[in-house]
Amino acid sequence: MNAPRPALVRPLPAALLQALQQALGERCSTAQALREQHGRDESVFDVPPPQAVVFAEFEAEVAQVVALCAQYRVPVIPYGAGSSLEGHLLAVQGGISLDVSRMNRVLRVDAQDLTVTVQPGVTRRQLNEALKHEGLFFPIDPGADASLGGMAATRASGTNAVRYGTMRENVLGLRFVNAQGQVVRTGSRAKKSSAGYDLTRLLVGSEGTLGVITELTVKVHPLPEAVSAAVCFFPDIAAAVQTAMQVIQMGVPIARCELLDANAIRAVNAHDRLGLKEQPMLLMEFHGSDAGVAEQATVVQEVAAELGGEAFEWATTPEARTRLWTARHHAYLSGLQMRPGCRAVTTDTCVPISRLAENIEASVAEVEAAGLPYFIVGHVGDGNFHMAYLIDPARPEELATAERLSAQMVARAIALEGTCTGEHGIGLHKQGFLLDETGTEAVALMRALKAAMDPLAILNPGKIFGA
Repeated sequence: MNAPRPALVRPLPAALLQALQQALGERCSTAQALREQHGRDESVFDVPPPQAVVFAEFEAEVAQVVALCAQYRVPVIPYGAGSSLEGHLLAVQGGISLDVSRMNRVLRVDAQDLTVTVQPGVTRRQLNEALKHEGLFFPIDPGADASLGGMAATRASGTNAVRYGTMRENVLGLRFVNAQGQVVRTGSRAKKSSAGYDLTRLLVGSEGTLGVITELTVKVHPLPEAVSAAVCFFPDIAAAVQTAMQVIQMGVPIARCELLDANAIRAVNAHDRLGLKEQPMLLMEFHGSDAGVAEQATVVQEVAAELGGEAFEWATTPEARTRLWTARHHAYLSGLQMRPGCRAVTTDTCVPISRLAENIEASVAEVEAAGLPYFIVGHVGDGNFHMAYLIDPARPEELATAERLSAQMVARAIALEGTCTGEHGIGLHKQGFLLDETGTEAVALMRALKAAMDPLAILNPGKIFGA
């Protein structure tokens, strides 16, 4: 795995700082506590904080900040909710952290067209709260209450991806500020287009290296008539994954299909006092009409029973479903509490679903042999799972072991015709594996696109493929 290389960071030009303070007043700060807050995410990297933090409230301010940074050749790193797992927001070359969390207005809801336009600081929970009175919802659920700008920048997905897709499929259009401080508009509210290059998809997943997203138009969906959740326990992970695979291959339109291993169950039991059986579990959700949901559930229950699934339990009330899904969303923090003072080296891979059990079982065998505490959660309906290695930050040998295991897991996923990251992104952590996965020609093309759009290399430098 890649660690950020130390960079020679020149002092922030006094003229730039003065210009930012004149334009934004107290919303431009060099306070140490604020800088440190914007210099840490959920990764294990320890990097000096940005040299200043700027809070933008309008698109014009984003453009002004980027233009000033371009004038003085100072890096600018977009910041949303700070929930990144791969070091995306770290100021590895110094510069300005551009916080867009205050740009958090829902600008337009077009219920008839099933679209909504938002500013980048709107979070998924905030959006769904605003939409529920329209009978609509936004399905992308990465677990954390991330901002939509950050979710688009990292091409997030999450628990609903098996039915509703990822941010790639749900972003129709964008507005972004390019490296010269100009506002660029891409896409439209139309469901499809063949007009020129697909600049929207180019920005989705670019991790802030090609532009700062200032507005998004996304698809939304009608709230289903009926929703039902269920849990089922299995003798081993292979049986749980095989159940998910058969359900998908049968064409059952399951909305969510999540795996938690015994360690994750143990953690959420302790955190949320659930009393679940401590063995591999599928947590599933069904959307549709009353009859459709009942039919889906019957099929899944029959498949699970044939593969050793037992203790099939239903959660049909909103309160019961919320309790289960809250526990799933708490799995990361619950896991950390199983080893007080630890940090998590978290990695994700995605493979063709037919190879998922193979990838998970081999990864479990490796971590068990190494003796490192861990837990697993996975969006197994689309072949994606997350391994969290719990390390003592005072013991560098544990970090080295976790990185070795993570590297083995990722290399295996690529060998199985999968990807080094299903939804976390490349950031700082997986730059070498991007080369392994896509090849030198593809990475060279990415570098050329970066150089063409950001010739001064000021937009989130050091990410995806390094300097």
